[in-house]
Amino acid sequence: MEEFEQQKISVSLPSLRLDYDVFLSFRGSTREKITKNLYNALDSKGIRVFRDSEGLTQGDEISTGLVEAINDSAAVIAIISSDYASSRWCVEELATFCELGKLVLPVFYKVNPSDVRRQQGTFFNDFGDLEMKSEPEKMARWRNAMKIVGGISGWVYNNG
Repeated sequence: MEEFEQQKISVSLPSLRLDYDVFLSFRGSTREKITKNLYNALDSKGIRVFRDSEGLTQGDEISTGLVEAINDSAAVIAIISSDYASSRWCVEELATFCELGKLVLPVFYKVNPSDVRRQQGTFFNDFGDLEMKSEPEKMARWRNAMKIVGGISGWVYNNG
């Protein structure tokens, strides 16, 4: 996490008062690793961070509270891990942020950004699995969001 703390980043947030400065989008497998460390680093700097601490169980829909948190956040930090696209909730969050035109800051956690953009490797397999269970319109939104985010210059983090 030293890399996050060493980089001094100044972000001008909108003057309107949203509930959160940052929404953390992540897969549960990273909750106790990079997500926890990043949350603590941001929180210690006074940045208001939304992190879904409950998680969702299979079959659950994204709650109204989660949708409100997305709407009430200035930006999203998406921690894209190798299993990120296996979660329809993660890709739905990402698609929603992209459609709202909010600032998306990707952290490519032990993945290659071009694999995200091109949906190769584990992303190819995960989207194949999602495709069998999801409507074509949703798949198109999710694929587009991953393509957009994979094309953003973010942080590639291979430690931890």
